[in-house]
Amino acid sequence: MSLRFRQLQAFHAVIETGTVTAAAGQLGISQPGLSNLLGQLEREVRFSLFDRKRGRLVPTTEAEVLFREVDTVVRGLDHVAQAVSDLQNKQAGQLQVACQHSMSFDFLPRVIARFSQSRPDLAISFQSQYSTKIQEWVAAGLFEIGICEMPLLHDGFVVRRLHFETRIALPEGNPLAQYDELTPELLEGQPFIMMGSEHMTHRRLREAFQNSGVPLRPRVHSHLFRNLLSFVKEGMGVALLDPFAMEFDNSGGFVSRSFRPRILMDMAIITSSARPLSSVGAEFVETLLREIEPYLVAAPSKGRDGTQA
Repeated sequence: MSLRFRQLQAFHAVIETGTVTAAAGQLGISQPGLSNLLGQLEREVRFSLFDRKRGRLVPTTEAEVLFREVDTVVRGLDHVAQAVSDLQNKQAGQLQVACQHSMSFDFLPRVIARFSQSRPDLAISFQSQYSTKIQEWVAAGLFEIGICEMPLLHDGFVVRRLHFETRIALPEGNPLAQYDELTPELLEGQPFIMMGSEHMTHRRLREAFQNSGVPLRPRVHSHLFRNLLSFVKEGMGVALLDPFAMEFDNSGGFVSRSFRPRILMDMAIITSSARPLSSVGAEFVETLLREIEPYLVAAPSKGRDGTQA
């Protein structure tokens, strides 16, 4: 098998943009040229990459698996190209940050914007992604700083652990808003909007209800805290959310209350122990820790899966 990077780049661009037209524009080549690259790649891998449905290219199951591997390669070369460009242009520095989703929508862009005000020549690379991918990127040197959820799946990180208290989001007008603090007993019968079964908040919420002898009533499962909050605002149930999903949402339609037993989100700022942190990166980490400090709580006691009375 003789795979060429340009073929992988074309494949990556089509999945990211959704169309051959957009992908060709992104890569600066003609549509026939891009289609030719895809055809070459399909002949090399010997399976179909896309099905055409209603005029759109839909990745096959095999293509989705391949994309996860190709994504790291393509982004890695993009970072190399950016580094070369920075050196050629003698830029003052580059900030490379990858963050899990809940902090990425409002909180972290504000921190980065304030940080960059006194650094007008700073080049910024920012990406939101799932925590497992962030760890891969930092380990591979594609990003210098990662903010991710625990657990850590790789060795070789300098780790700054973070713990945040979750809260219950209720639809506006829910009678339970009369309470300052909610418990499994008070929430009995309420439909829950929940993260997937492998997420720490799902496991810890289920444990809290089991320990209280109260049945938990899941109604909707989703993969982002922001999605959970949207379902809450639509009146479909209540949700256990980290503070960043609610703190910067000014659209209304919900209220939040404390939950007992306390359930924490365990997160970390990670950098590579194999590569020294740049001066810009070190300054940003210190800034980020100061900005996060008001949201932090003490680490959970040992022997419990993140719940505290």
